Amino acid sequence: MPIRKSNEALYWIELALRLALGGFFAWSGWMKVFSTGLDNFTRAVGNYKLVNPPLDAVVAYTVPWVEMIVGICLVLGIWKRGALLVLAGLVGAFAFGVRHAWVNNLNISCGCTGNPDGTPMDYTMKFWEFGGYWAAILLLFWLGRKQKGHVFGGTKMQLPGGS
Repeated sequence: MPIRKSNEALYWIELALRLALGGFFAWSGWMKVFSTGLDNFTRAVGNYKLVNPPLDAVVAYTVPWVEMIVGICLVLGIWKRGALLVLAGLVGAFAFGVRHAWVNNLNISCGCTGNPDGTPMDYTMKFWEFGGYWAAILLLFWLGRKQKGHVFGGTKMQLPGGS
């Protein structure tokens, strides 16, 4: 009986983490596209001085949609492992960009909600934030492995004609 309660607690922890992480990234992408606008987010991306035009626009017009799709997948509990892998890549890219801005003493806004003109970011707090994202992502991976079915239902794929 205690094992069942333990698994039930892990389920609720996983659900809370998925809803929080997925909800945040879906909201963040939504803000960039529909609130502040992609043109403003393009300026925010350009402020990092990592990519030059027109690549800054390609990044700015792609990332928010990826954030929304990944966030929705996590909230709905579909394609969890893939969504977590993409999210890990996004967080890694964001961390690289923030590190680049810090090393080059760029006094810029994070642009996390698409606003390039917000208050300058606190680099130390930003890295604590990334640590929280990574902890949540790794915990969700671990919880997915702990549950029966290893996230994708426990079936082993076989090539056609194989037994």
